[in-house]
Amino acid sequence: MEDYPGTLAELERRFAAEEACRAYLAQLRWPDGVVCCRCEGRRGWEARRNLWVCAACGHEASVTAGTIFQDTRSPLTLWFRAVWWVTSQKTGTSALGLQRVLGLGSYETAWTWLHKLRRAMVRPGRDRLAGRVEVDETYLGGPGEGAHGRKRTPKKVLIIVAAQEDGAGIGRIRLRRIRDAAAASLHPFVREAIAAGSVVRTDGWEGYTGLAAHGYTHEVTLLRRRPGAAVALLPRVHRVAALLKRWLLGTHQGAVSPAHLDYYLDEFTFRFNRRTSRSRGKLFYRLLQQAVAVDPVPYAAMVKHARGHKPRDHNM
Repeated sequence: MEDYPGTLAELERRFAAEEACRAYLAQLRWPDGVVCCRCEGRRGWEARRNLWVCAACGHEASVTAGTIFQDTRSPLTLWFRAVWWVTSQKTGTSALGLQRVLGLGSYETAWTWLHKLRRAMVRPGRDRLAGRVEVDETYLGGPGEGAHGRKRTPKKVLIIVAAQEDGAGIGRIRLRRIRDAAAASLHPFVREAIAAGSVVRTDGWEGYTGLAAHGYTHEVTLLRRRPGAAVALLPRVHRVAALLKRWLLGTHQGAVSPAHLDYYLDEFTFRFNRRTSRSRGKLFYRLLQQAVAVDPVPYAAMVKHARGHKPRDHNM
């Protein structure tokens, strides 16, 4: 049974103490009772320092070990407020905004927390898109449309977009940064993001040739060389691409490092796929549920690909 606070006031009443936060995380992580991560034993006892001791192997486990909260020095009560703030803002928030709201001591702490939460926005083993799905690519960093826009350039980042059809509207989406528009980049994304047996609609780009061999019905729409042709024939992916670019410019002022772009794409996908949810509390529940299922990533690992650069996304 899903259990979550409905309002900020309820959140603050219910999770005012560390013990309440730990108990909530334990219920999310082990809904059928504590399971030892070493031997999968289910019998044990609680020890001091908020540890659970396995009766079979003696392993000591913490509810935060092996999650994004591992080794945190901050109280879980503050983490819970951060999760509520992130999920209650429909367009997201920046690290500077989170720092101001929570009164965090440094910008780097707020940046790290946001990136830990972004890593939890992709549910392990999530369902693939199905039915009729549009697929196309778009560039970030400059215009890139049609066959001529698929040439590699160091000044642009290529993103592939899959948008599930929902009548005349858009259902769920998937996004990924890809190296180029060759079949070796496009096909793995389609196979991971879209269930076999689905109808995949693309333009006539040669990189999509051969999808039928993977179990898809491939509908090819040949684009005419006239303004707006791509948008008219594949409207859903182009709508998603436009919203993504607007979000990056509006919420983050475009200050997103390419080294961390994948996690911003995960956040956009998380928010878009839950855009019709009327309950902020349910989004809080979902994000925490996924946060205890994602491996911890220390700050050093987050910035190793961008050494010499300070974390970016500081604009509000």
